[in-house]
Amino acid sequence: MKATKIVYSKKKAEDYSGEFLVTFVARDSEGVIVADKLITPMLKSLREFKEFTGKKDNSIHLYPGISQSKGLLQCKRLLLLGLGEIGEIADRYEMFEMLRGVGGTIAKECRRNKIETLGMYIPKIKGVDPAAVGENVVAGILLGAYQFLKYKKQDDDDAYPGLKKIEIFSAVASGKIRNGVTRGCNSALAACAARDMANEPGNMWTPTHFAQYAKKAARELDLQCTILEKSQMAKLGMGGIIAVNQGSTEPPKLVILEYNPEKSTETVLLVGKGLTFDSGGISLKPGPGMMDMKYDMCGGAAVLAAMETIAREKPAVKVVALIPSTDNMIGGGALKPGDVITHFGGITSEIENTDAEGRLILADALAYGIEKFQPDYVVDLATLTGAVIIALGHHYSGLMSNNDLLAERLIEAGKVSGEPLWRLPLGDMYAKQIKSQVADIKNTGGRPAGSITAAEYLHKFVGEVPWAHLDIAGTAWDFTEKSYIPKGPSGIGVRTLIELIRQWESD
Repeated sequence: MKATKIVYSKKKAEDYSGEFLVTFVARDSEGVIVADKLITPMLKSLREFKEFTGKKDNSIHLYPGISQSKGLLQCKRLLLLGLGEIGEIADRYEMFEMLRGVGGTIAKECRRNKIETLGMYIPKIKGVDPAAVGENVVAGILLGAYQFLKYKKQDDDDAYPGLKKIEIFSAVASGKIRNGVTRGCNSALAACAARDMANEPGNMWTPTHFAQYAKKAARELDLQCTILEKSQMAKLGMGGIIAVNQGSTEPPKLVILEYNPEKSTETVLLVGKGLTFDSGGISLKPGPGMMDMKYDMCGGAAVLAAMETIAREKPAVKVVALIPSTDNMIGGGALKPGDVITHFGGITSEIENTDAEGRLILADALAYGIEKFQPDYVVDLATLTGAVIIALGHHYSGLMSNNDLLAERLIEAGKVSGEPLWRLPLGDMYAKQIKSQVADIKNTGGRPAGSITAAEYLHKFVGEVPWAHLDIAGTAWDFTEKSYIPKGPSGIGVRTLIELIRQWESD
């Protein structure tokens, strides 16, 4: 996806002569439309349109050039979007989500009308923070405008090149708005980058592509990049990654990116599952839906995309990203049920199901990352279990953690980002389900509490380090329908990780 250019105009919105100008109105407690002086002259006419009330999700197109307000506005088309009664919004998270939804609606209107250049006027409305409007509406526009057309021919009549420019006008001082817009833009474009990776077919996004992308990011953004090859992983004893890769013709990679600020007191380790295609191995998945298994690398994509924004925003905290990457295929040497493997650090595991492979590659990465980088906190993301969909549907990502503070920080970051998390328990009663008679542990714990027992498997490799596991299998694609979330991969987790590090910076 090509980046949309953001321009801050010094002109008045009244003088904008482009195709499409959007702005916002709200309602007071009595249901009366509250608007900026820019459109006050239109209010009398608007009251005659009972279909436009300024309620949430309410919108109306006006054409200043042929309306009674001719001469006040120069734009060819004006879109008014209702924010509803501000006092009814329960908290700031709901406000942020509403504004992102408005942004998604704007993106849909731009696509429908093939608008390439958009003017956006941020009004002064009591109870509405202009910086929050800038950050979240712009994020919603960019997320909602996302397209993946790399492999698709388009008829000229249907072609929409996308939104090329957003020109921002404001009724208030632009400093805070600029900061907000930059934050929203950074987060949204990172999520779109993760969507791009996930949308690539399995033959065009392999472990090698993960490595190439990371190297390019490192060159451009002053990150340190290390790629561990198969021979190095074997020498280190990473039996989980090597075992999952046994049936593949594609060699695995362990991608390591480091953001090292000059002064840092804490280190955060991010680990993302980079399973570029999951056939299930010998425990073969059913045919229906298997093509979606190219999305099994969404955790790795989220971590990689988030690292790009972290490097751009330059927080004071050190952040290290690990992406263990392979595919899970059925070759002559493929891992078999009943096999026993040895992970990095020496823990042995009995394989009950070769389709429970994500925990095998994550376990090696977690153990290695913790030993090498001595992080203060660890977060991993993975499309790990179908069980989390049974528990939470496609509305929440599962969160499991051994540390309340880290869990609270992630829940807060998820609320701010519109990527909600629901915490599930951990404990010895679940750990008992993955005890093996022939090895230290086994890689499944049966159907009951499948997401939790998968997390308990990972828990064995983090020791006492504060750690959180995000199971994004239900939200990485088919996420709750929203105006700014397309069909296919959602880019889930990217904005949560970015927000987590931003909060770390502000603490």
